[in-house]
Amino acid sequence: MTNVFAKVDLATVVPELFLALAAMVLLLSGAFLGEKRATRATTIGAIFAFAIAAVFVVMMPYGDSGRVAFNSLVHVSAFTAFLKVLILLGSALALVLSSDFFEKEKIARFEYPVLVVLATVGMLIMVSAYDLMTLYMGLEMQSLALYVIASFHRDSAKSTEAGLKYFVLGALSSGMLLYGISLVYGFAGSTNFAMLAPLLTDNPEAGVVIGMVFIIVGLAFKVSAVPFHMWTPDVYEGAPTPVSSFFAAAPKVAAMGLLVQVLTGPFGGMVGQWQQIIVFVSIASMVFGSVAAINQRNIKRLMAYSSIGHMGFTLVGLAAANADGLTGVLVYLAVYVVMGLGTFACIIAMRVNGKAVEQIDDLAGLSRTQPLVALALGMFMFSMAGIPPLAGFFSKFYVFRAAVQADLFALTIIGVLASVVGAFYYLRVIKVMYFDQPSIQFDRMAPGVALVAGSTCLVTALFWIYPAAIINVAARVSTLVIGG
Repeated sequence: MTNVFAKVDLATVVPELFLALAAMVLLLSGAFLGEKRATRATTIGAIFAFAIAAVFVVMMPYGDSGRVAFNSLVHVSAFTAFLKVLILLGSALALVLSSDFFEKEKIARFEYPVLVVLATVGMLIMVSAYDLMTLYMGLEMQSLALYVIASFHRDSAKSTEAGLKYFVLGALSSGMLLYGISLVYGFAGSTNFAMLAPLLTDNPEAGVVIGMVFIIVGLAFKVSAVPFHMWTPDVYEGAPTPVSSFFAAAPKVAAMGLLVQVLTGPFGGMVGQWQQIIVFVSIASMVFGSVAAINQRNIKRLMAYSSIGHMGFTLVGLAAANADGLTGVLVYLAVYVVMGLGTFACIIAMRVNGKAVEQIDDLAGLSRTQPLVALALGMFMFSMAGIPPLAGFFSKFYVFRAAVQADLFALTIIGVLASVVGAFYYLRVIKVMYFDQPSIQFDRMAPGVALVAGSTCLVTALFWIYPAAIINVAARVSTLVIGG
């Protein structure tokens, strides 16, 4: 008994334990405070909980190789810490965006912050996973909360439909993931990352390869990569806008981080097999995301297709399968969280007489009616298009550079062309704001929304002054996953 407990290190999961406890406290507080007071109190409490959890993540001593606990079920390192801080930041900012929106839509309920906290706990477990079973447990904990969040506006047919579609397709992807795990276990005899790595080499059994493909399919669904993207446009459009902003940030970071760790960890010896799949998925996502968004008139659907394209660009770094590629992945995720949440802050500000509007044409003449909002949204659009010297340019530059170094020239060329095509619909939004005649006047932006929009706009616009703040950290932690 002493031996077993000697291997259990609760310190490695302090952030997860703290957030789980915080979720329970917030739930009980909400039940006793009453609906009106409870919603704002639980939202503020959840944001503070995320901040404290981030401090725990940053202050934890990891060492050069990280820390393993719970009989090698969990592994934490500087790499996982980078992802966790991004997840916590994305969740906190998404909650800031939600408060005023839900109050104006009269759907404010204290359960929402609690569900966001529980989903975040699942995400943190996902990136700490060192076993396929831990991976699945974290993924399902995240997904169960996200299914409810997607249909949070229960009086809206669109929101209910979004939640149902996400649930059905999510259950399908989870089944595929679990089937892949069972195949890998059946043929390799283990689910532990450390034990699988030496067993899975360049010449694996066919069953292991099939199992790996199913695992990639399950995780590709979570990052909304083509051809597993079908849920994204409907969920982004149907879910309340703050929920869409949350979906565009933290869950994408968690799923992409998990995909990186699975492919470079237990399947690290099978690069020749999975690299082909990632290249295909990356190309399909970049091209589809760039082309499909051209005819969109709803800005939330446009952002959904945009997110598909951006996940394709992120996968370019993973396809490179080297430390520079992982650096590009981390930089892209960090920049995308900032750009995405800033853009959604501007979308949440699209209200006329208290009612939310979502059409791109509703932005007509915004530069004359609300110049600061137009400036911020214009910055985000230029950045997503990859225009220098904004942050989005650096994120694309680093993934493409890694692909060139890995001799993936065709992938790089297709990526650059897809980026050029995608620039069309970003520039169309700017054209509507600056060159069309004003048709409506938006309501004044709520303080919390203005704070998120302003801060993310500054980071996006001024990233070029000191990009090393993120790039150097990303490069340092990437060498822990793929040396050199």
